[in-house]
Amino acid sequence: MAHPAPLILGFDTSGPYCAAALLRGDMLLGAQVADMKRGQAEALMPLLHDLLATHDATWRDLTALGVGIGPGNFTGIRISVGAARGLALGLGIPAVGVSTFQALSRDHDEPHQAAVPAPRDQLYLLDSGDATPRLAPADEPSALPRHLPPATPRLVHNIALCALDGHQGPRHRPAPLYVKPADAAPPRDPAPLILK
Repeated sequence: MAHPAPLILGFDTSGPYCAAALLRGDMLLGAQVADMKRGQAEALMPLLHDLLATHDATWRDLTALGVGIGPGNFTGIRISVGAARGLALGLGIPAVGVSTFQALSRDHDEPHQAAVPAPRDQLYLLDSGDATPRLAPADEPSALPRHLPPATPRLVHNIALCALDGHQGPRHRPAPLYVKPADAAPPRDPAPLILK
């Protein structure tokens, strides 16, 4: 008896959205995207549950998870990575961390520069073949064709496809991809003395 194709749930909150895609093998069953600047923490789990229910699937039917690890919004990345780690642990399935660069590069075979919008008219850039992304001005010239992420449904679909490709490989906990430190920083003043 043939085993059914794996059921993969991919999701991402690294930008101003909450997005998910559900695959049976490499066939897209459905995708949902909610545009939002805030509120991903409250919206993510209901969105995932609704996507599964729409396709008569349950959490226990899942074979693996794909999660967007950034770069992007610091808090948004932590939301989806934390959710993926918790779900993977609870369900006993792998969670595959997929960078926006990986998801974007899935659509381009030729040498290229993957570019993700960053704050203050900058881009997170990764040339194909390189391992380390960098932050650069948006108007910096490039010798390679530069590709920005596709519309969110395609991006999260690619995240799920990358997880399909990698879910049987070595298991590593997904980790956020931060190209630059967070804008917020701990206070520089020493902590106050607590009197007993």
